[in-house]
Amino acid sequence: MFLFDILLSPIMAIRNAKLNFFLSQQFRISESRRGDTAFYDPRVNAIVHYKGNIVFLINAFINDKQFSDYNIGLFGIEGKEGTYFDAVDGVLERNPIEHGSVDSIIGLTSDVVPGGSVEAYYWITCGDSIPLVHTLDEYIITERPERIIATTEAYWRAWLEKETRDLSILPAPLKELYNRSLITMRIHNDNRGGIIASSDTDMLHHGRDTYSYVWPRDAAFIALALDVAGHDDVVQRFYSFIAERIEPGGYLMHKYRTDGAIGSSWHPWMQNGKPHLPIQEDETASIIFTLWKHYERNRDLEFIESLYNPFIEPAIKFMCEYIEPTTGLPQASYDLWEEKYGTSTYTSASVYGALMAGSRFAMMLGKDDDARTCQAIAQRMQTAIGNILYDSEQQMFVKHVVHRDDGELEFDRTLDTSSFYGLLLFDVFDVDDEKIEKSAKTVMNKLQVQASSKGFVRYENDAYYRMQDAGSPNPWVITTLWMAEYLIRKAKSKKDLKAPLELLEWTCSHATTGGVLAEQMHPYTREHLSTAPLIWSHAEYVLAVNEYLKKIEEFGGK
Repeated sequence: MFLFDILLSPIMAIRNAKLNFFLSQQFRISESRRGDTAFYDPRVNAIVHYKGNIVFLINAFINDKQFSDYNIGLFGIEGKEGTYFDAVDGVLERNPIEHGSVDSIIGLTSDVVPGGSVEAYYWITCGDSIPLVHTLDEYIITERPERIIATTEAYWRAWLEKETRDLSILPAPLKELYNRSLITMRIHNDNRGGIIASSDTDMLHHGRDTYSYVWPRDAAFIALALDVAGHDDVVQRFYSFIAERIEPGGYLMHKYRTDGAIGSSWHPWMQNGKPHLPIQEDETASIIFTLWKHYERNRDLEFIESLYNPFIEPAIKFMCEYIEPTTGLPQASYDLWEEKYGTSTYTSASVYGALMAGSRFAMMLGKDDDARTCQAIAQRMQTAIGNILYDSEQQMFVKHVVHRDDGELEFDRTLDTSSFYGLLLFDVFDVDDEKIEKSAKTVMNKLQVQASSKGFVRYENDAYYRMQDAGSPNPWVITTLWMAEYLIRKAKSKKDLKAPLELLEWTCSHATTGGVLAEQMHPYTREHLSTAPLIWSHAEYVLAVNEYLKKIEEFGGK
């Protein structure tokens, strides 16, 4: 059920002291425009769109008076651009039914006085049958739209107050963005457990698909942020959902739909004429790593035990076996940016973190042999990351390495923020490790945007959504907040928290007035680019704020 409160000023199409207001609907039910039906239903004086067991009902009131005009027609076929064109002359034709690629429009009319205003309510009810959407429509009319809106607002206020995190030390805009980020994350959680990366539909105008899928990696860190904020009930549903997605081989695929079906992908099963797994191994690893973090906070042993045999054990067994024997690093897979096929530093770090988590799970449940195996492989991997993947000349960990058929290692030395922060995120090295400190300086010197927006880019020469008029790649919210989290971890006194606070304020300054954070933005104009909201951006903000507040407490509070 969707309900909108619309406040109209009298600057609309006013003629003869009448306000004419039109609302148009175009649905693509089941992601297709074929075989739809729309009709005016005189039993409830509303418009109904349906295909099979997917039904939408549209209704609206203005000043307690139901919509008076309507029309139903075609768009995108037979030379028809859309029924909304019927509103141009202010009079709708009231065609009662159409099928195929259908759309509809309704008209609201009200008297208006000079300088006055009118209030309208518009709603869409959704269900799997026409009787059900009738029932929901009746509920709205009986309960009154304004009361439903008020009770919904009260619910979300209560939801935010469920966990009383003291945010008083934060500037007001940062506090507001924190709360909005929590709500944004929650409303991207399907009640069956799936957490989608974004609900942005603008992507449809520029690409082949949307971000409305469950990426295990994105979802893992969104779940972690919700956990940190105290909303573990949502998080448990997610882990139950993702545990059921595991392949017989012990790994997760690229992405999933919220109904559990596998999502679209561009990763092939063949590389250079040879079969390879089309996975991003860090996605499987991230779930195991954040699941341990969930257990540390909640100590829900029965829940963990229920996931061990069907999910945790096969996942850690896969990661223990999917190893390059000569290096001790993970075998090749796609990197977290979904572009490069090889063994990335970030993926290696995530697998290390997952194996250490797996060792703890196994030890806790009395599976000592499994625990020792995981720990031994993880420790060898940690050594290999430090010895093989660190470039002493660049003073930075490499982006990724490819193990060639001739046995030689081919390095991609592109500077990448993830190659630095992944090692801290997954606890591979301590924040004061010499190689970490040198890598941090390299990132700050080479990957921070030197423009009006001084965030951090993903990697050198990143071309994704890069604008021709920009002199650098776009700063990302995630990578900028990674640097804030590094500086928070590194801080030894309150004065050291000034720089990460500025990056939190940078993030807040790039949010919309409604509190939406994008994936990336133009380095000069600060325009949102790619998808917005990106839920991982909101999750990383919540994680960074919590790290900041925790550090403040360590230094004695305010």
